[in-house]
Amino acid sequence: MERRTELELTRELLGLAQSKRAWLDESVSGNPVSHYISDERFAAEQEHLFRALPHPVVHSSELPEPGSFLRRTVAGLPLLFTRDKNGVAHAWLNVCRHRGTRLVDDHSGCKHRFSCPYHAWTWNSQGELIGVPHEAQGFPDMDRSKMGLKRVGCREAYGWLWVQANTEDAPGIDEALAGLAPDFDWFGASDLTLQHSTERLGRANWKILVEGGIEAYHFRVAHRKTIAPYFFDNLSTYRSFGTHLRSVLAKKSLAELGQQPEESWRLREHSQVLYTLFPMNMLLVQSDHVAWIQLEPLSANETRIRVNTLVPADRIETPEDLTHWQKNHDITVTTLDEDFDIGESIQSGLASGANESLTFGRFEGALACFNQSIEQVLSSQSAKT
Repeated sequence: MERRTELELTRELLGLAQSKRAWLDESVSGNPVSHYISDERFAAEQEHLFRALPHPVVHSSELPEPGSFLRRTVAGLPLLFTRDKNGVAHAWLNVCRHRGTRLVDDHSGCKHRFSCPYHAWTWNSQGELIGVPHEAQGFPDMDRSKMGLKRVGCREAYGWLWVQANTEDAPGIDEALAGLAPDFDWFGASDLTLQHSTERLGRANWKILVEGGIEAYHFRVAHRKTIAPYFFDNLSTYRSFGTHLRSVLAKKSLAELGQQPEESWRLREHSQVLYTLFPMNMLLVQSDHVAWIQLEPLSANETRIRVNTLVPADRIETPEDLTHWQKNHDITVTTLDEDFDIGESIQSGLASGANESLTFGRFEGALACFNQSIEQVLSSQSAKT
């Protein structure tokens, strides 16, 4: 973020801490329970959010060299990510163009040729069809240029591969990244590498899992055994970047800055800065690393969760570095599991009829803002169809 913004946020949080007040929106709001349990609603989100909007799917460091490949599922689509001989990253549907078999079964690896396990049709890492057994006899008129792997819109920026799954050229990525560049530069996004990753199945709607991280109201109770002692009770603020959000959750050490000159203030050292990259990715910026929380919605009540620890690429050499990052990853996973477990508890009771809607207090305004963005996108997309 720009230095001016960093100072403004620090002053704002210091003022709230000194006055013992919370950031308050104008009114209490809420969200219908049906939005978290409806299969019809989930299908609309799948089409208009998860497939239609750009979002980060793979970290650049997961494709470290030419020939690297990685298999992943996005919005129900089987994708194959490759880095070609020129170092350019691509995304393809992981589907044979002959009879539709899954082309690659390995999760990841390094090679420049991909042969179908059914009939050995073969493509290179640039998606070009380069081999067909008995082609002259069986497919005498085939135009290989029309049988390349099906491209999926993908662009590499700020250390991630951003995917817009329902396109081939990802026209919305520039718009999605607009306004985020100063913040990505602030925490050195392009200089990070993926060091650790942990995956779990969350038996909760993806929105419940996002909402669990963008307010500080729950810290004192839900995280009393982990991080709560280090944070002010219910002290946070947020701003929106279009549909994206930046939430800042203040640590108690922030109070020390009130006695120091502003030129020495470093917000990152005294807070957790959480970016909600709409719709379902989160970046938790900590003092010396970043936790990337990926949500892969599977159904209205199940979500695959990946917690990734991204660290400076020049700090993975010594045993001390490696121990430090492992410890921090473990702390992050333990803390987030507290949120995810509560999310599963919420989901288990949604269909009971106890609530027609979930209520967001005035200091939970980020939740309302997040859900308003969802409604706006769904409404605008529905109007187009």
